[in-house]
Amino acid sequence: MSEAIYPSVKDLTLEEKASLTSGGDAWHLQGVESKGIPSYMITDGPHGLRKSLASSTGETDLDDSVPATCFPPAAGLSSSWNPELIHKVGEAMAEECIQEKVAVILGPGVNIKRNPLGGRCFEYWSEDPYLAGHEAIGIVEGVQSKGVGTSLKHFAANNQETDRLRVDARISPRALREIYLPAFEHIVKKAQPWTIMCSYNRINGVHSAQNHWLLTDVLRDEWGFEGIVMSDWGADHDRGASLNAGLNLEMPPSYTDDQIVYAVRDGRITPAQLDRMAQGMIDLVNKTRAAMSIDNYRFDVDAHDEVAHQAAIESIVMLKNDDAILPLNADPVANPSATPQKIAVIGEFARTPRYQGGGSSHITPTKMTSFLDTLAERGIKADFAPGFTLDLEPADPALESEAVETAKNADVVLMFLGLPEAAESEGFDRDTLDMPAKQITLLEQVAAANKNVVVVLSNGSVITVAPWAKNAKGILESWLLGQSGGPALADVIFGQVSPSGKLAQSIPLDISDDPSTLNWPGEEGHVDYGEGVFVGYRYYDTYGKVVDYPFGYGLSYATFEIDDVAAAKTGANTATVTATVTNTSDVDAAETVQVYVAPGKADVARPKHELKGFTKVFLKAGESKTVTIDLDERAFAYWSEKYNDWHVEAGEYAIEVGVSSRDIADTVAVALDGDGKTQPLTEWSTYGEWEADPFGAKIVAAVAAAGEAGELTKLPDNAMMRMFLNPMPINSLPTLLGEGGKKIAQFMVDEYAKLAK
Repeated sequence: MSEAIYPSVKDLTLEEKASLTSGGDAWHLQGVESKGIPSYMITDGPHGLRKSLASSTGETDLDDSVPATCFPPAAGLSSSWNPELIHKVGEAMAEECIQEKVAVILGPGVNIKRNPLGGRCFEYWSEDPYLAGHEAIGIVEGVQSKGVGTSLKHFAANNQETDRLRVDARISPRALREIYLPAFEHIVKKAQPWTIMCSYNRINGVHSAQNHWLLTDVLRDEWGFEGIVMSDWGADHDRGASLNAGLNLEMPPSYTDDQIVYAVRDGRITPAQLDRMAQGMIDLVNKTRAAMSIDNYRFDVDAHDEVAHQAAIESIVMLKNDDAILPLNADPVANPSATPQKIAVIGEFARTPRYQGGGSSHITPTKMTSFLDTLAERGIKADFAPGFTLDLEPADPALESEAVETAKNADVVLMFLGLPEAAESEGFDRDTLDMPAKQITLLEQVAAANKNVVVVLSNGSVITVAPWAKNAKGILESWLLGQSGGPALADVIFGQVSPSGKLAQSIPLDISDDPSTLNWPGEEGHVDYGEGVFVGYRYYDTYGKVVDYPFGYGLSYATFEIDDVAAAKTGANTATVTATVTNTSDVDAAETVQVYVAPGKADVARPKHELKGFTKVFLKAGESKTVTIDLDERAFAYWSEKYNDWHVEAGEYAIEVGVSSRDIADTVAVALDGDGKTQPLTEWSTYGEWEADPFGAKIVAAVAAAGEAGELTKLPDNAMMRMFLNPMPINSLPTLLGEGGKKIAQFMVDEYAKLAK
């Protein structure tokens, strides 16, 4: 056999096939070296490479890893609304994998931010599945363009850390299809990730690793997935059942390959199923072979740091800018003729940035530039006071006093506040939306000493802002910005670039306002997703709930206008939206045009509107551009449990174009034909359903005619009786019409049988 050609599964023994379906150790595939199948490495993480220095021995150490570029986690990068930038991040991640001989990098994670207290929100993209899928696809396509695999995770419904290894997520079919699966579906259909990682949890009673409906019926048969499915680390509890369900790879190994051999021999696993799962592993190795054969490759550390820098800039969301307090003029390069403002920088985060989340994605950065480091490098003078410690211990009065005194002597105060790592991480969910009390108290003290305060936040998921916002003229939500967050913040704060981030997650006034809170985080081993499809802004906007900052929100130093909005029907159930965006200021900047679809009257409860398109437009001062966004049939559809399929109802739909879910510039309408789906009518169909059906309507007319002719009992025609009649299954007509009702029902069923032939 040529060394350049991998074998087919037909070339392997039963034992060798079984071995391919389990890892060699915690970070390597199990190869069959005698048959030319190497044991390539796979490792974390979603926002950069976390390759453990102990990986050659298969050990796990989350803090001891090779240096790699730490890009902004999804909490920040999702606010960029820039798929092209995210693609560049993916390319850079792949280049680092090539240097370190990593065949598959484990990410991105596209689970929905169902509740902002979720401990892993920092590495997930959004409360909205459309945004999550259309952003995270950039990581998949960028990484795989370089010949390295990705692992889309965690499939599916991993929306909390509480009891995450076994909790049963009880979710309706419609909520699964509309909220928790679409990001995965979009990326699978458009980008074919080479691997998918299943989640720990159960879904409606079945562990994801053993869920044939999830891993085979939906993922492979319906969506056309061509890659392999691996378990999350320790999520496989029954190798035979998992392999039968469609799990190719158990990670890490349980050293039970003999169980698979025995199961095949006694008929519990068919040889054909083992062959499918093992061949998938061979195919994966084959895809990665070219990249893993590149020797002596070294990525450009500085170039990747610059990608991280740009990604961090576009991750920053400006929430508030009263009195145009930002940008500051203290940068002698950006404003050489201005009189520099005297700046106080308060908050330990400015010196010791929180740039990533805690847990399995923890990266050792190639370099680390804090905000204070950046000020020193750029010759910007500022007085610094830490103000507080980065732990959950009580306030230090000496640090507080120092901070207040520092603030008194400044023209403007930059306060770096947020959540320390002890407050949020993989492994546990938060129990409050609030910042540590000592930070809020310090802000109040500083604001009393100096009215010109700008707060810079560091956090992996939203925090409450309203209780303390009155003490700040400016607020920057900087999330977790990766290794180049310091320079990125300086660029925005001193006006070298305009902030362009938009919220990928609503900021509520209080956690009790979130619709999932009633069922969070569950009880007795299960959690009910009782809010259904009304997650995040879908709930807030539909029911008119006041939020602090809405989904899609973000300020700029520039001003924009959106006009000439139009929607043209391009098919029975498709449309194209166009709009002109103009930068009406003297500042070069970017605006994100967002398109929401608002259904008219529907047979099911639908959200007021849903994001179905967006584009980020960079405009010079005074420049205009026309943008075009296509809306496919899915943009108008809901998942019908009646049809067990997507369904587009005929009628008029509103197309909203704006810059947040609550800042709509214009609304236009399109009338769609609908998909024409109908269900067979039976004696259990209501009279109203018969009237609404094309065949049924003819029969209802025939019943009316027969009533007028005296051939059947005449149906009542007053409003009160119609109120009872329309929702009534026709087999209940005798309750209204006695024996005559029975004859009408039989007549309708008989006539329908004739028409349906």
